[in-house]
Amino acid sequence: MGRIIFYEDRNFQGRSYDCSSDCSDIHMHLNRCNSCRVENGCFVAYDRPNFMGNQIFLKRGEYSDFQRMGSMMGMGMMDTIRSCRMVPLHRGQFRMRIYERENYGGQMHELMDDCESLQDRFLMSDCQSCNVMDGHWLMFEQPNFRGRMMYVRPGEYRSLRDMGAINISRISSIRRIMDMC
Repeated sequence: MGRIIFYEDRNFQGRSYDCSSDCSDIHMHLNRCNSCRVENGCFVAYDRPNFMGNQIFLKRGEYSDFQRMGSMMGMGMMDTIRSCRMVPLHRGQFRMRIYERENYGGQMHELMDDCESLQDRFLMSDCQSCNVMDGHWLMFEQPNFRGRMMYVRPGEYRSLRDMGAINISRISSIRRIMDMC
């Protein structure tokens, strides 16, 4: 089971909130959230309530300053964390279908492993919809798993643009969440 502790201030200072599941609005427990410790498991943190906005993948470790971390990762400023989702441990096969256009249009390719560059591997300039059959995945706007990211779990995603991941201009690389948690 996962466990994450959020702190109001940077460097694990101020009031704290201990969490071991999804939380749609951390501000119900804290005035703000600027640092955290992941004790067990993996989480995706969002800068807006209800699992919306910019996202950061958090595995076991200490994160002393979200604002600094977000700018170092090329994700822009993250003033605070507003919601988080626990990533369940997945054992077994990973499989997803990616589509060039919304509503499963255009080119379709099936992935069972990481893809550092959709352009290089499939001559596909973007991924605008997908169907995740097995596993949990991170989709990145830049090749080699860089830039802003979006978390997808099993399900159908007719439009990745409508998922609340703001400021992602395109999906350029995709990585499985395995052996990270």
